[in-house]
Amino acid sequence: MTFKRYEWRIIARVFLLFATLCAASFLLVKGYFVYLLLVVPVVIYQLIESYHFQKKAHDELEQFVESVHYRDFSRYFDVKHAPADLQPLRKGFNEINTTFKVISREKETQYQYLQKILELVDTGILSYEEESKEIVWMNESLKKMLQVPYLKTIHSLEKRDEELAKEIIALKPGESKITTAHLEKTPFKILLSATAFQTEGKVYKLIAFQNVNEALDETESKAWQKLLSVLTHEIMNSVAPISSLAETLKHRLQQSVTALNNDTGSVDDLEIGIETIKRRSEGLLKFAETYRNLNRITTPNLKKVYIRDIFENLLQLMQPTLEQKNIELETILKDTDLIVEADVNLLEQVMINLTVNAIEAVKDKAGPRIVMTGYVANNRKTVIKVADNGNGMPPELLDKIFIPFFSTKKSGSGIGLSLCKQIMMLHKGNIQVQSVEGEGTAFLLLF
Repeated sequence: MTFKRYEWRIIARVFLLFATLCAASFLLVKGYFVYLLLVVPVVIYQLIESYHFQKKAHDELEQFVESVHYRDFSRYFDVKHAPADLQPLRKGFNEINTTFKVISREKETQYQYLQKILELVDTGILSYEEESKEIVWMNESLKKMLQVPYLKTIHSLEKRDEELAKEIIALKPGESKITTAHLEKTPFKILLSATAFQTEGKVYKLIAFQNVNEALDETESKAWQKLLSVLTHEIMNSVAPISSLAETLKHRLQQSVTALNNDTGSVDDLEIGIETIKRRSEGLLKFAETYRNLNRITTPNLKKVYIRDIFENLLQLMQPTLEQKNIELETILKDTDLIVEADVNLLEQVMINLTVNAIEAVKDKAGPRIVMTGYVANNRKTVIKVADNGNGMPPELLDKIFIPFFSTKKSGSGIGLSLCKQIMMLHKGNIQVQSVEGEGTAFLLLF
């Protein structure tokens, strides 16, 4: 409406100038030079006035374009003290500026709202420009997950985790992939999902990072429990009759030994064979019974427990063994009131297993040492750490040590760490391992 009035003013000026020029032409053709002298100054005045009007309008428009260019929507064009011809124009500029200001405020509100939502989610989110690999934005969850305060490009991540950086770059939009992040000696599984979008002629890739370590551990644990349940059931059902039959045959053989010819020693051989079958059958039954223990733990009796009490009880229990093998055990607990919600008996079983493993790891080491620490990590989880200065483990073993039946010891059953992991998962926690060959190993209980 404002610019409509402005257009009518321009049309009126053009019409008046046209009328004056027509009058001047008529007087010139008729030869009325006296009257022409009166009309010519009017024409000149109109031309000058029209030029000034257009110049002012151009200057006003230039200022408006400049404010739009620099997004300075706070600029106000004074309408009250402007020339009457420019008042509609300035009023129109102010209305446009106000509209832009409202739109800009709405966009800023939406951006802040979206950013706050992305900061609250546990999923890490990363956006980078496809061609230059320059990172545009990353949320706080991702910074905590990758333990980095800032990343300039994807290539900056290669210095911390080269394998993860390559997986991110290779991931195509629409794809999802589970990979491993290797940070601070503690690898964990993450689910990568990618999408892409284009704006201003540039292609951007958006990556979502989801820590699925605990979910995979839980799924894996349930799968092992089902497998062990089936295996132990089948083994015990199949072996028990063999053991019983061997016992019967041995008894019948002893009853008939006087009537048999044992000159060649065949009866003795037969008795030894039956005894061997019986002994190995009983061994298999004990083996199956041992692994059945993995499925017997169902619901922990949770109570608030001081970590200092756990350390003290363990020290009293293990002190004779430690002194006998000349192993130093150190406990570090800055906050003596640090507590965890746990089943005392189950937690002590985990600590005993880890300590026994640590003793085994440092027994041939000069200056054997075990350190137990309790603290609250950056992610607000309470952590109990059992570390030793043994020989450590190669990287390829770290993903296998919690698997049932797997053991690095010649006489090991492979049940200890599997049991520890199941106990921690019953506590809605987890167990992690950090190890460097030649330096030692540390197990972390995360509550």
